[in-house]
Amino acid sequence: MIVTSAVRHAAAGSAAMLLVLSAPVAGAATPPRAAAAAPVALPALGPGSVTEPTPPARRFMDRTRLDREGTQVQPLPGAPALPTPSALSWVVADAGTGEVLAARAAHRRLPPASTLKTLFALTLLPRHEASARHTVADEELTGIGEGSSLVGVKEGYTYRVADLWNGVFLSSGNDAVHVLAAMSGGWEATARQMQEKARSLGAMDTHVVSPDGYDAPGQVSSAYDLAVFGRAGVRDPEFTRYCSTAYADFPAGSWSYGIANTNRLVTGADGVGRYPGIIGVKNGYTSNAGNTLVAAARRGDRTLVVSVMNPRAGGGLAVYEEARDLLDWGFAAADKVEPVGSLLPQRSQESAGSPASEGQKRTEARDVSVRGGAGAPPALGASATRPGTAAEEPAGAGPSVALPLSLVGSACAAALALWAWRRRVPRT
Repeated sequence: MIVTSAVRHAAAGSAAMLLVLSAPVAGAATPPRAAAAAPVALPALGPGSVTEPTPPARRFMDRTRLDREGTQVQPLPGAPALPTPSALSWVVADAGTGEVLAARAAHRRLPPASTLKTLFALTLLPRHEASARHTVADEELTGIGEGSSLVGVKEGYTYRVADLWNGVFLSSGNDAVHVLAAMSGGWEATARQMQEKARSLGAMDTHVVSPDGYDAPGQVSSAYDLAVFGRAGVRDPEFTRYCSTAYADFPAGSWSYGIANTNRLVTGADGVGRYPGIIGVKNGYTSNAGNTLVAAARRGDRTLVVSVMNPRAGGGLAVYEEARDLLDWGFAAADKVEPVGSLLPQRSQESAGSPASEGQKRTEARDVSVRGGAGAPPALGASATRPGTAAEEPAGAGPSVALPLSLVGSACAAALALWAWRRRVPRT
């Protein structure tokens, strides 16, 4: 009788539990459905959209054009006439996009003279704080080439790193270059670092032997590579500050003296005339290289960089006038020519023009923000919960009854088993 009573109580409790559980479950399983809302149109994506920036228009570039010797330009209707510089090699490019607007013998390998100091600065500027101070040792000034340009660094004197860089950019001081190289691991180590930096920028024509640009057997660069260095430089605020400085004081112990930038487009010296919007970058000269120049200027929201190597006519100041003509033409022709190449490394160019880079990143961003990917709210027009709209649970949603039913079943089975066992046991 006791067992029978227990079974009855278990059955009654199970029935009551089923009734309690079934009431909310049945209500949740079939909620009243709201009327189907019409899909909400997604906002149009356009310029300035956070979800998907408008990609730049892809423009075909034949990389082999820059390997050719002659002048390379692709004018569109209304383009101004291209100047005819006498330089052996030159490039004019957009410093923002890296697009080469026109060029002549861009990859011809020629001695760079002191324009190689652009690569020197790109390599070593990040290595030393401008405010750091250094006392020059005698051995740091050994090996300076005969006839080198000097700023006047003296052994035993203490200089700020910023002073030494002014000596490099303004006076093209090979003595300052030697000291900075000594502070950075030595002459040969600096040459190796510069070579590595050039390759990382996609400058494959440059071979560094003497970090100051002094003529050395086998030392070459190209108008293309120099434009690459100039573009990288003007994108660095510290580099830009030095290369655009027209005048500075250089310390000499207890006093100082003034130095002037030897780039005439910056100072307007010798009747050349300062170029409007000039940024820099660096000029050079040796008897072997002739006159060389990397120049950059900004007009409105556009920055151009030009490189000119070894003009064959017009005297020692022709390099400035030919650079001026190319800058003038570049600003006038910026939207009226098709690019003939790019200053970006080849891998970057291939990525920039393929859906696997910029396009893929933008598509992925849109997948997250518009289609409701991981970590993003669902898109409008999908089954998202919107203010004032009842949410529709997906099929199978709501409180699960599997576990309670399993427990009830187990309790009933246990009670029946106990009852059966008790019946088999003889009473005493």
